[in-house]
Amino acid sequence: MGIQAEYLCVGTIVKPQGIRGEVKVMPLTDDPARFYDLSEAFFKGEGGFTPVAVTGARIQDTNVFLTLAGVTDRNGAEQLRGRELYVHRSRAVRLPEGRYFICDLIGLPVTDEKGVPVGRLEEVLQPGANDVYVIQGEREYLVPVIPDAVLDIDLDRGITVASSFLEAEEI
Repeated sequence: MGIQAEYLCVGTIVKPQGIRGEVKVMPLTDDPARFYDLSEAFFKGEGGFTPVAVTGARIQDTNVFLTLAGVTDRNGAEQLRGRELYVHRSRAVRLPEGRYFICDLIGLPVTDEKGVPVGRLEEVLQPGANDVYVIQGEREYLVPVIPDAVLDIDLDRGITVASSFLEAEEI
């Protein structure tokens, strides 16, 4: 526990936009306006992370469009389809107390309120009103991220959930 990623994924390039190399990005942030202040992003590769300058950003409705240095036409933008964009943790937005980056939660041990091990957090689903933790233990548990269900989150110790949310019958 307590190991935090040096780079955080902030979005995925979904497709080229237009003919001048602009890309459409699916943001992984609650505030897409953060892309206005983004001057540098990183691509993850086999050799580590490679920087790329962000030379332009615009937001239309909930869509984010970026212009990246060296990408000057649609063909260049097409080469980036499906690539994830990262920022260095030091450049990440500051979260309010009680909010966490999903990547910091994945893999944390989960216990019930009595300290009995339940499993590990494998995934966070975001279906709408509130997130849902996918916990893998003796079986898979789906726990809504609401105060009655998730009692405590400590990045060093793990996550505590109410046992009443673990007793539901499997579907």
